[in-house]
Amino acid sequence: MTPPGPAPRKRATSRRSRAQRDAPPGDGLQVIDSDAPIFVISVAAQLAGLHPQTLRTYDRMGLVSPRRTSGRGRRYSPRDVAKLRLIQRLSTDEGINLQGIRRILDLQAEIDILREQLEHVTELLRQAHAAPAGSRVFAADQAGGVRLAPAQQSRRHPPQPPRALPAR
Repeated sequence: MTPPGPAPRKRATSRRSRAQRDAPPGDGLQVIDSDAPIFVISVAAQLAGLHPQTLRTYDRMGLVSPRRTSGRGRRYSPRDVAKLRLIQRLSTDEGINLQGIRRILDLQAEIDILREQLEHVTELLRQAHAAPAGSRVFAADQAGGVRLAPAQQSRRHPPQPPRALPAR
């Protein structure tokens, strides 16, 4: 007679979900949106090398503004963590005070907006050069944006805005 011992092990079954089993083969890595609010304050602080209270202070000062959950908890995105690292480096390594850092961040945001506008105007210019001769007419929309007007429109006969129906 054999002594009682542990029961023989059953063969391990896969615990993967149906979506995982049906997914196409790949490296298993997913691209994470850099603006997705995924880190709680303690994790974001650890990733940035800062104390959570410092993150709260930066939030109050408006240097980094994480998104909020319905319970008012802070959620930081990878972009927020990168900004926190930049603030840490400018403060510690470069010796810049927080008001100076705020100005640097504001100027960087302004540069980013100007770059987007430049890309847009560059695309309009590319379209204008590609348009047939005589059709390079730019128009302004109601918001003040500039666009390339379609070739069939002319300056003499601009399109009429839609008219509102009379009230009953």
